[in-house]
Amino acid sequence: MVALAELEIFCSRPHAPTRRVALGTSHLPCAPSPGFGGVLLGGVAARFVAEIDPDMVPDLEALTHELEAGRRVSQPRLRFRLQVDTVGLDAVTHRLIENGDSLAFEFDDRGAPEQQILGAAYSASLLPPSERRPVMSIIRRAISWGGPVGPELIASLSGFRGGVTGSKSAVGDPVKWALERLGFARGSNAPSSRDVQRNYRERLREVHPDHGAEVVGAAQRIAELSEARRILIGR
Repeated sequence: MVALAELEIFCSRPHAPTRRVALGTSHLPCAPSPGFGGVLLGGVAARFVAEIDPDMVPDLEALTHELEAGRRVSQPRLRFRLQVDTVGLDAVTHRLIENGDSLAFEFDDRGAPEQQILGAAYSASLLPPSERRPVMSIIRRAISWGGPVGPELIASLSGFRGGVTGSKSAVGDPVKWALERLGFARGSNAPSSRDVQRNYRERLREVHPDHGAEVVGAAQRIAELSEARRILIGR
């Protein structure tokens, strides 16, 4: 298994007199948006938000907007103070890992849930503005996620619809994935809408049970073709 994105947070110990959180050394690739890093940050938010006081959620959402705008934020937030010094704090690491072409989260459950979510939000604030805005949107979407924290969440945070799973190839480069799904040659220039529609119809006939294809897995294959078409032409 290989880590495609990694978030390191330093947390004060449960019985420490002060509540603190600091950022460590993370690997958060977020291009093309949201990238593996954006999916990981959203995954951390979705994993731990159910464990915080619901009354804190509005402040958390407000914090993401402040950070997205690049504003200096007041401290503490969610009862924890952000600091630079990591002395006396425990390192916690979350990862997005690959297993073949599948993606999965690997969470470290040490530390308070507020510290994990704050670490994700503060780490997103360090991204360049062009990446920060969509990733903060991903984190807000994750905060309201009500389903399981697994493949469905990964697909949703990656922007996929219609039951398409978020594979490594799809999340890493959605346009390349879409071109390959619709049978365009590697290195092809951006195809026209007419070419996309033509290839979509041809591939649809190949995978549809009504035309002799296997019934098992047909729904997934059809969903992937429809999603590939949406990515390339927006519908």
